[in-house]
Amino acid sequence: MTSDQEIIDATRRWIETVVVKNDFCPFAGRELARDSIIYRVTRASEPEACLQALGELCQQLDAAAERETALLICADAFAGFDDYLDMVDLAERLLQLQGYEGIYQLASFHPDYRFAGADGDDAANYTNRSPYPMLHLLRESSIEQALQHYPAAEAIPDRNIETARRIGLAAMQQSLNACRGDRNAG
Repeated sequence: MTSDQEIIDATRRWIETVVVKNDFCPFAGRELARDSIIYRVTRASEPEACLQALGELCQQLDAAAERETALLICADAFAGFDDYLDMVDLAERLLQLQGYEGIYQLASFHPDYRFAGADGDDAANYTNRSPYPMLHLLRESSIEQALQHYPAAEAIPDRNIETARRIGLAAMQQSLNACRGDRNAG
């Protein structure tokens, strides 16, 4: 069984070697360098328990104003992408019900992430593929502030798609596998 620390380490490698290296999120490098990302691994397999962990993570962010972002890593749940999408919908509803709409934004990452209408082997999917299913909370006020200083922020998704496709499917797969520690990554 993979330990929580190994899961966090794989996630950090992914942020560093995929997200930051490819500039998929122009703000991630700063948070990684500041070591300000909150990582929470849940071993829960039921949506209700994962939602409880997400609510607790929101409270943790509430109490830590210096933290901009947090990741709930669902190590033992939502292996199927459709099940994960159902969880994302529930998580969005939880944020609304708990009064967090407009305070935290939810981003989603999954090992089998697939954009609507995209082929499964489209390298663009790797902009949101991660070692484990995870829910990413971002402080909306921080996003708004950062976007004021970032030109053409609306072009980030299209630029990411172009970057992933330029890098190519095999290289994107290899990078993700290396983060997981897969022996066939190299």
